[in-house]
Order: sequence, then structure tokens, then C-alpha cells
Amino acid sequence: MMLCSLSGEAPEEPVVSKLSGAVFEKRLIERYVEEHGKDPVSGQDLTLDDLIPIKSARIVRPRPPTLTSIPALLSTFQNEWDALALETYNLREQLTRTREELATSLYQHDAAVRVIARLTKERDEARDALSKVTISGGGGANGDAMAIDAEALPEELATKVDETQAKLSTSRKKRPIPEGWATGEDIASFTIDTTNPLPVPLATTVSIEGGYAAIGGLQGHVVIYSIESDNVERSLQVDEPVTDSIWDGSKVILSTSKGSVKVFENGTEVASFSEHAGPATGLSIHPSKEILASIGSDKSFVFYDLTKLQRVTRVYTNSALTACAFHPDGHLFAAGTNSGEIKLFMTKTGEEAASFPLGAPVQAVVFSENGFWFAATAKGQTTVTVFDLRKEGEAAQAKVLDIGSTVQSLAWDYSQQFLATGGPTGVTVQQYNKSSKSWSEPLRVAASAVDVKWALNANRLITVNGDGVVSILATKEES
Repeated sequence: MMLCSLSGEAPEEPVVSKLSGAVFEKRLIERYVEEHGKDPVSGQDLTLDDLIPIKSARIVRPRPPTLTSIPALLSTFQNEWDALALETYNLREQLTRTREELATSLYQHDAAVRVIARLTKERDEARDALSKVTISGGGGANGDAMAIDAEALPEELATKVDETQAKLSTSRKKRPIPEGWATGEDIASFTIDTTNPLPVPLATTVSIEGGYAAIGGLQGHVVIYSIESDNVERSLQVDEPVTDSIWDGSKVILSTSKGSVKVFENGTEVASFSEHAGPATGLSIHPSKEILASIGSDKSFVFYDLTKLQRVTRVYTNSALTACAFHPDGHLFAAGTNSGEIKLFMTKTGEEAASFPLGAPVQAVVFSENGFWFAATAKGQTTVTVFDLRKEGEAAQAKVLDIGSTVQSLAWDYSQQFLATGGPTGVTVQQYNKSSKSWSEPLRVAASAVDVKWALNANRLITVNGDGVVSILATKEES
């Protein structure tokens, strides 16, 4: 028995397709060809001329009845059935195509996921290889570690480094304490003059310029605070968690945990750098005021030209960097590492010059203005170690100051007498007496601080805690 390839029933007027050889009910295939113009079996272009009638016993159909009779209803049902059969066939065809498209899409998606996984693995391997780089001026690799040449500053900036060092190093030893500078007695009389809760949740940093302070925090808030009038005068739009800040002249420079370094001038963002693959953890500005340094958890430090607002060099180390500072003469750059070392690099060439062990991830590094001391503290430690650049090994530890509580920040004043420490339990000032070569502690105040800075003439100490509360410590005469 012949069956229609569309309806699956015995056709009343069978026809056969020249293209596929399939049998169809004439009225169904004609309607299909009018709509699609293709053979439903082979998918080839089909015309009515390609349909060949099949001779069979003729079935006499009744005259067209009216809709009020049973034959009329049967005819209507037949037409509805024909339409339903065509629609069912089309739906099966569309379902098959959809399944094929879905299978192809799933295969492509799976292939894309595999490619992304492979690229991510290659990226991580490349970063790991860079983290094992051994910096040298031309020596070979140590063991299996890669070796690259240190990246030197452009000639213009290298000349500026030499000029700055020559200018500052000759006058440093003979420089007297500035007139009107705070004395040990003044520091001992410091009291909390002002406290003000600022709209900076999770504050991390404070930087000073003249009578103003810039305070930033991990929720991306940065405010400009007037120390004299005790109020917030402006906010900066950062929108990234702030990790460190520098304020010099008209420029406020911020680093963020998203790896950005942003430069604001007169309240407007004039430059933004995204050089670090991970968080940018610290900033320092060269004494010439023309070179900026940033460090990151990606084990690299980057130098920027502040005049042209562009990156100039990058140097990779063997550990994530957590704190940094330029030497007061500018020829050395110190970087504290997560492995517990303070590494000193030549500013001009990027070559490692010396290394000092601290024993735990470095929290803060600051240079004394005398040019041969620097102080450092490690995360979770209650001590501050003062190193002497003129010595090596254990002999380089000139003094270990036991603060008695965790230290998070350090600040040395310009007269190189007072070293301020800040931590969760309070602020202290450690004083070095050059004539007696001894240390004393003129001040200890129970004011929590995540960062601390000296104001002009050391007549004020500005601190900020993790809740964004700024405190100003001043002498009794000032307060």
C-alpha cells in the first residue's frame, strides 16, 4: 500500500516526486510546494511540473456538500486534517534543525571554554615565570630562574636623578634644624587637639600638603580635609579601593587595589595608569618631584614621568611588593617585599643594590633625612627596626625599637629627630638624640591610627583610623 510521505495515510490522488521518488497526496504536496518551493524529503527545489501522477483505481468523491450536512462536516474535517498534517511535518522539520543548531552551539561553547582555560593557564604560567626573574646588570641566571636586564630610566630622567642627588647630598650633612621646629618638649606636650569623623569608611591613607589632608579608603571615597578649619572642602571621584596616597603641590596621587594609579590636579583627574596586574600597594615620589613610583602585588615596581604623565620603566622582583620609599637623595629606591626583605634598587638603572632582612612581610618603610638610616616594620610586629645603609648583614640593624603594640605606619620628620608610629592601639613618637646617640619616647597617645603624617615644622601630627576619624595631635600652646 502506498502511503503519503506527509500525512502517512493512503493518498486519494497519489503523485510521485521526480527528485526524491517519494509518494504524496496531491493536494498536500501542491500546498507545500506553493509555500516552500522544495521537496519535503530531499530539500531540493521542486515545482508542480516535477510531480508525476500515479494511476490507480479512481475513487469517486461525492459532490461538494453544504456545511449543514454530514458529508460537508467530513470534508471540513478532512481539510483541517490536511492542514494539521502539514503543520506537524513542518514542526518536526524545525525541531530537527533546532536540535542540530543547539548541538553545534554546545560544541562551540565547550570549545571556547577549553580555549579560555588553556589561555588562563598560559597566562598564569607566564606570570609565575616573570615572578621568578632574577634582576642583574648583566650576570647570569641563578638556578632555573629567568634572568633579564634591569630596565633603566630614559636619559633625561637619569640626568635629573644625578642632578638631584648632587644637589641634596652635599647640603645634607651641614643642614641645621630649621628655625621654629618642634622640640622634644613640644612633642611631649602633644594632646589630641581635634577629632572629626569623616565620610571615609575603611580609611587606609592620609597625605598632607600645607594646611590640608587627603584621606582615602577601601570604599573608594577620598576627601580633602582642611586642618585649620576642621572641615571637608572637597571630594575626589575615585570609585576604586584606595591603598596609598601622595599629595605634592597641586597633584594628589592615589593607588588602588584594582591596580590603578590615578593623578588628580586641582581636583580633576588628569591621568590614570593601569600597569599592575594585581593591587597597587604603595606609592613614592622622587625628591625631584618629576618621577613617581608605584609597587604592586604582581612583584613589580613602575616608574612614571610626572611631567609627561606616562610610564617610563618597569622592574620585576621575586616577591610581591608591600611598601616603598625613595632615598632622600633620590638615587636609591627601597621596596619592601611579602617575603620579609627590604630591597634597594638603583633608581637610574633598576639594578638591585642591596637587601636587608626583616623576617616577615614588610608593612612600612621610611628613610631618615640624614641619608643613611631607614626604618621598617613588618605586618603584625610590635617593633621598628632602624637600618644603617653603610653596613651589611646583622650589623646593618642600628636599633630595634620595641613599641609594645602592633605598628601599621611610620613617619620620619624632616629634622630627622622624630619617628612617629601608628597602630590600632595608639600613636608614639620615638626621638633620637644625636649628641648622646640615644633613643627616647617623648609621646604615647591612645589614638588608633592606620596612617600618620607630620605637619609643617612638626608642630602637628595628623592621624586617621580605620573608621575614617581624623585626629590632630598638637602642643598645648597650639591646642
